[in-house]
Amino acid sequence: IRMKAFPIPVRAAEAPLPGPWARTLERATVALRPYLPWLHAAMALGFIVLIAGPMWLPGEIGVELGRVANRLIWALWFPLVFLSVLLAGRSWCGLLCPMGAASQWMNRIGLKRPVPAWLRWEGAPIVSFVFVTVLGQTVGVRDYASAVFEVFGGTLLAALTIGFLYGRGQDKRAWCRHACPIGLLLGVFSRLGAVDLQPKRPRTNGARYTEQGLCPTLIDINRKSETRHCIMCMRCVQPGRKGGLELHLRPPGEEIAQIDRHNPAASELWFLFLGTGVALGGFLWLVLPEYQALRQALGVWAIDHGLFWIGNSGPSWLMSVHPEAREVFNWLDFILISGWMLSVMVLFAAMLGTMTVAAAALAGGDESLRSRFVRLGYQFAPVSMVSLLLGLGGDLFGLLPGGSGGVAKTVLLLAAVIWSLWLAGRILRRLGAQGWRFGAALVPGALGTLAVAWAWWPALGG
Repeated sequence: IRMKAFPIPVRAAEAPLPGPWARTLERATVALRPYLPWLHAAMALGFIVLIAGPMWLPGEIGVELGRVANRLIWALWFPLVFLSVLLAGRSWCGLLCPMGAASQWMNRIGLKRPVPAWLRWEGAPIVSFVFVTVLGQTVGVRDYASAVFEVFGGTLLAALTIGFLYGRGQDKRAWCRHACPIGLLLGVFSRLGAVDLQPKRPRTNGARYTEQGLCPTLIDINRKSETRHCIMCMRCVQPGRKGGLELHLRPPGEEIAQIDRHNPAASELWFLFLGTGVALGGFLWLVLPEYQALRQALGVWAIDHGLFWIGNSGPSWLMSVHPEAREVFNWLDFILISGWMLSVMVLFAAMLGTMTVAAAALAGGDESLRSRFVRLGYQFAPVSMVSLLLGLGGDLFGLLPGGSGGVAKTVLLLAAVIWSLWLAGRILRRLGAQGWRFGAALVPGALGTLAVAWAWWPALGG
């Protein structure tokens, strides 16, 4: 997958201008910079206690801490961090994330090698996200302290290793840019957000990657034209000076509505398509009777053909083996769960990709079909975001009183559908689609959006 850069005007007329609210927020955030090392240390300590404490503390203390950790991670941390990008961009990554800070600390004492090509591949964070999502399902990361320790502890170890090995210059975060399983997730959806850091003296020719300079996520700050890699650490913000970046406020979704000005990338589309499908697959295997029917049929077939090993349990680091909780997965479960999730992922990616190709073809215009495909694919960002929220952060809605959780999910999904359709119209207008072409090009995207919403019906109505 190669990223296509588009020429970026120095200051487009429709770009938001800094105002008093933006300056106030900017000064307040910059004032926090001296205290960030202490905040990072506190977050790292709390994180280690949450993931390791339930494993090592004795008796009921460890059990209770495990319950607290489960509630904090899945009902609060993940969904709220996920939603925070709409208001604060990737500020979680730059201001609070213990893994990103740990990777940056290791870079200070590390080997500082250039980031290799395999890590710079645009598909690397997609593979990371899919792998961690599927593994989390097979080991029971939502239910067992050992699985939490494995998944989050393993991720922390990977962050430390990449930070130690790669990233020239000072305090680089190659992990955050290239390999973090939720970094791309937060980055893509930060394009929907209401905040952005823009160059005071912008240069043309689109985004540029550099391991030199101040930015920990390897952005050439004077050519910055997108939010997805910016972790809002504010190191590049110097109020009162002529250079660097400054904070701007904008209507939510504006960057995607004008995505041609903000370095659109095909890799982000494949993340939207694949991420939506894998999250959906991780939910549907738990609730659909078709999955149980398939499991029964495959088990009978395997026994009839002498494949008795499929009924044996595998290693606990690969699948859930918890006899005390009456849950012991065997190889049949592992193969079916991972296969089901990956199949649903591929199916929905193919469907959304096909709908986007159809919309791009119907829109017409002077741009290439690929360029129109990339721009129109971003219309699915809101519905994809809510899909991932329902699939991976749905415990948040269980905290709402009475039956309001289902109502909140329904309202959120309907709002995402409407937002996706509105963005589709904005993108088509900027492509120059008019008359029958505009109406016809809206249809495939609307069908894809509604298909995603329909697939989540079991999460809303049972």
